[in-house]
Amino acid sequence: MVAADAHPSPDPLDGIAETLDRAAVAAIAQATFGLSPATLIQAFSEWALHLSISPGKQLQLGAKVARKYARLFDYALRSASDADAAPAIEPLPQDRRFRDPAWKQPPFNILSQAFLLNQQWWYAATTGIGGVSKHHQEMVEFGARQMLDMLAPTNFLATNPVLQRKIVETGGKCLIEGFQHLLEDMQHSVRGLPPVGTENFKVGENVATAKGKIVFRNRLMELIQYEPTTETVRPEPILIVPAWIMKYYILDLSPENSLVKWLTGQGYTVFMVSWHNPGSEDRDLDMEAYRQLGPMAALDAVNAITGAPTVHAVGYCLGGTLLSIAAAAMARDGDDRMASITMFAAQTEFSEPGELGLFIDESQLNVLENMMWSRGYLDSSQMGGAFQILKSNDLVWSRILGEYLMGERPPMNDLMAWNADGTRMPYAMHSQYLRRLFLDDDLAEGRYKVDSKTISLSAIRTPLFVVGTERDHVAPWHSVHKIHLLISAETTFVLTSGGHNAGIVSEPGHRGRRYHVMTRELDGPSYDPEDWLARATPKDGSWWLEWGAWLDARSGKAIAPPPMGNADKGYAPIGDAPGHYVLEH
Repeated sequence: MVAADAHPSPDPLDGIAETLDRAAVAAIAQATFGLSPATLIQAFSEWALHLSISPGKQLQLGAKVARKYARLFDYALRSASDADAAPAIEPLPQDRRFRDPAWKQPPFNILSQAFLLNQQWWYAATTGIGGVSKHHQEMVEFGARQMLDMLAPTNFLATNPVLQRKIVETGGKCLIEGFQHLLEDMQHSVRGLPPVGTENFKVGENVATAKGKIVFRNRLMELIQYEPTTETVRPEPILIVPAWIMKYYILDLSPENSLVKWLTGQGYTVFMVSWHNPGSEDRDLDMEAYRQLGPMAALDAVNAITGAPTVHAVGYCLGGTLLSIAAAAMARDGDDRMASITMFAAQTEFSEPGELGLFIDESQLNVLENMMWSRGYLDSSQMGGAFQILKSNDLVWSRILGEYLMGERPPMNDLMAWNADGTRMPYAMHSQYLRRLFLDDDLAEGRYKVDSKTISLSAIRTPLFVVGTERDHVAPWHSVHKIHLLISAETTFVLTSGGHNAGIVSEPGHRGRRYHVMTRELDGPSYDPEDWLARATPKDGSWWLEWGAWLDARSGKAIAPPPMGNADKGYAPIGDAPGHYVLEH
């Protein structure tokens, strides 16, 4: 009798089988733009099956159809004799498609009202069905909304009075100009060029123009130290950690809206992390590499250059999440080099990540991981596609209507040009980020490890300034607000108007800006988001001023500016800002 081998030799077919499986899934991912067909099939199958065995829901939906047709018929009768008759249904506040008065004229008023009633019915048909999982319900509701948005009367010449009027007014010239725009965009896409107009915004020339020096570089980031613009500075420097899903210069766009320029003007020494744009050779860079080579390496450099024992640490989006991980590990290890922590639109709890969560489940991650495995990274165009789907009304259909049918191409601005300057995500990091944070919520639930030891956000006692934005589709403010449940430190929370990017770039003097603010004292009570909003103080203007006052209250008396770099400590300047990494494509 032959004893079984406790350590059998690996089957040579294992590697071949894994490669074949990964290649097959990667090919599917390319064909489906990174969406998992299995997840879509499961979601719609579960919805259809449970709806088919829910006679009460079917009866309810049938009654809704009858009532909606009755409302539409009633409106048609009233509007026939009164052009200003009250509509049967009002569009949602964020739906701007039917605002033109032309939509009140027959027959377009009936078309728009029928569409909105149909949209409302489909929402009822895809929600509230017993037995359907929350994730699958959200996917089905989202999918139905995407189909309806594609079939909206605004998208077709025969049913859009605004487009018809434009064609008459221009003698059809708008269609010719729109076709030219389409050809231009197709050419740029085929050649791998950025969108039309971005050539007018050159990094280091009219964007990312704040003067500074590269004072440190490793394989993952460059550290920029900005020149002082005041005779004295606060002793605590500011270290900003942006997300590596974006180029850092969103915080240094044009001189008039540059957060960097504003901060140096307030008398602060500012340092900025500029991330390397990873390629295939960086596929194994993981979250720990980003922590060590990013904020921790930068913190060492800032301390050495300035001699300051503490810094004001700032994190934006994913950079804020990484900063919270670093801060929790530092608190665990007794490292108290952070005087304060500021987080812009950054999540620490991921159980309700908003509509991005539609793309996060086991099947979807399998597709994404294999798509990244084939090249070692996730390309910015693949991430951009997901964001466009999330805001298809604003980013897809309105663009097709405005640019390709009406011939109206909006002028490129600095924020749009920055948004087109995409980055990549390395395979190991992005897989860990999606699994450990989004899918498993390890950071919030106490399972996240740094240096093989668990960290807890509750260990952070450093004062926090946290910013959420009202229309954030990347980090919804309700999710950002959950930091109150995880950290008992003194927390000033600001909810500002705008979205994930425009809400943060909110310089003083920017028209229409407003925000709510409230401070929770150390170990004070927490409130749910809506209760917080009811209690918070509303203010007009830029939240930057609120933050500036908050930083001032936690900073020492002004001193002479530190040197630019410090050669004696190994941080001699090695080039001018904006540096090399930000120019990588």
